[in-house]
Amino acid sequence: MIGIFFEDINYGLDGGLNAQMLENRNFEMIRADMPEFGKFETEYDGLYGWESHGEAMLAISESDPVSTNNPHFLVCDVLKANAGFTNKAYDGIYLNEGSEYRLSFYAKADTDRTVNVSVILGDEIAFDVDVAITKGGWKSYDLTSKALKTVKKATFKVSVKETGRVFFDFFSLKPNDAVFRLFRKDLANMLKDLKPDFLRFPGGCVVEGGTLESRYDWKRTIGPVVERKFNWSRWAVHKSWLEPEKGPYYYYGQTYEIGFSEYFMLCEYLGCKPVPVVSVGLACQYMTFEKVDVDDPEFEQYIQDAIDLIEFANGPVDSKWGAVRAEMGHSKPFNMEMIGIGNEQWEDENSQFFERYKRFEKRIHEVYPDIKLIGTAGPDVHSDKYSASWKFIRENSKDNPDFVYAVDEHYYVGPDWLIGHNDFYDNYPRDIKVFAGEYACHVGDGSGKYERPDANTLYAALAEAAFMTGLERNQDVVVMASYAPLLSRLGYSQWSPDMIWFDGDTAYATPSYYVQKMFSTNEGTYIKDFRLPATEGIFASAVKTPDGKLVIKAVNTSESNAVLDISSVYSDSDDITVDVTEMTGGKDDFNTINEPDKITPSEAKILLGEALKLKPLSVKVIGF
Repeated sequence: MIGIFFEDINYGLDGGLNAQMLENRNFEMIRADMPEFGKFETEYDGLYGWESHGEAMLAISESDPVSTNNPHFLVCDVLKANAGFTNKAYDGIYLNEGSEYRLSFYAKADTDRTVNVSVILGDEIAFDVDVAITKGGWKSYDLTSKALKTVKKATFKVSVKETGRVFFDFFSLKPNDAVFRLFRKDLANMLKDLKPDFLRFPGGCVVEGGTLESRYDWKRTIGPVVERKFNWSRWAVHKSWLEPEKGPYYYYGQTYEIGFSEYFMLCEYLGCKPVPVVSVGLACQYMTFEKVDVDDPEFEQYIQDAIDLIEFANGPVDSKWGAVRAEMGHSKPFNMEMIGIGNEQWEDENSQFFERYKRFEKRIHEVYPDIKLIGTAGPDVHSDKYSASWKFIRENSKDNPDFVYAVDEHYYVGPDWLIGHNDFYDNYPRDIKVFAGEYACHVGDGSGKYERPDANTLYAALAEAAFMTGLERNQDVVVMASYAPLLSRLGYSQWSPDMIWFDGDTAYATPSYYVQKMFSTNEGTYIKDFRLPATEGIFASAVKTPDGKLVIKAVNTSESNAVLDISSVYSDSDDITVDVTEMTGGKDDFNTINEPDKITPSEAKILLGEALKLKPLSVKVIGF
């Protein structure tokens, strides 16, 4: 039931989960802006993040590139020995002494050269290697070396020891312990610790794109990495027409070092099911009215892309797209069971979303009748968009029970709503399932703000936990649920709150992360008749695990002590010993990069009678 939703927002992928430490590594950066609704301006800026040092001149060329899909590369004219260039690397390079790092790049020169690549903080050299560049055409250089020092926010520096002209492209610097040499280890393992049941990817609004040309096209993200065409991100222009001085986000790009194949691999690492989402020919409805009309022959390609994705994930190695998967090193299928049709789209006179969904459903199930489709109820659960979506789905499901497997519902709401709607699904019809695909508690003015770690308070997490007991109690209709957004890099955030915050060196979990973990690692078959006496601010749910263990989640959102009544599911002695995980603290407390453990769960074995006592502002898992 409990999974995770990943969207490349808040520099959560490039600059985050992607272990790549360099920015604009392939000199393809695009500056994107949106001066008014529906109007996008893009400008190529290949030297973004790169600066010369010493007596060197930098330029960009497209003549005889490494890749025609990413044709720009760096021309460095060294006028005096040991000059070269540096990379911005987001807010600098972070290295740990003794750890190994993998450096690679492409280069060519007309005569042999020696290139020094270093990471320097002041006068301290933390990484230092010499690479012999041999004359001739493009060659790939790849080596591993240990960090000499621990540094933060250091400079990535390339120096050419002899004068002359040298060409460079596709720089890379990654920790050698990256998972699959792809994913930043600490972030990947924090996700793994959640034991998620599924991963929904790659968005979110990223799926739609600010324009259809910039949408997430999965076929552009597979194959050799150097051939994956750079794209600008819809989140580069988030609210830019409203807040033009909003920071560095105009240069938010997508290198696709992590593409669809890597997302599927991540699912295998996490031990969860993949739930990819595909575009339906509508650019982000919050930004534009751009679309491919349903009767345009081009619309058929969007449907075919979805069908081809299923073949890429599940097809035999002798099929067209199964062969592509095998060529990328994964001959076994990824065993994809579900696919999302659009992201929180809604019906209006422009979108024709309902007709789009019907055509996707018909064509996909003609080829793959067993694939489960995830529909959408739009961007909220209280507007006419939501009501119209459910009416459409129910009408079409009467004669076609496979019309939709689950309906994706989103709610970014305040704590009062979440606490007051613990019973939201108690009276939902049971014929069509729900995917609570995006939810988070927004406290105060933290809703959607750019960088507000203080919005991830304990009270917000308790409100989410209270709501989640209602989700768990209604597992017969709510079959999937995921918090959003997942990741946010400090200094590069477009949206708060977020489950995990990080910088270039470390990451920390929020109280919301711990709530998700307390639920996701203690799943089981729900006990529907477990009801508490009416007590304001107290919520609970109960499950039986596969090995017969009884697990109770209890939440006290009040500021008073309470006692949990579990007589409806257990009536044995209070003297038995039970396992307890508990999190409590101040209502407005939150974790930070400097104080990451201010609010964390504690574990203990105590007597049941004591375990049933609920501290003010607490969430507790009791297992016995």
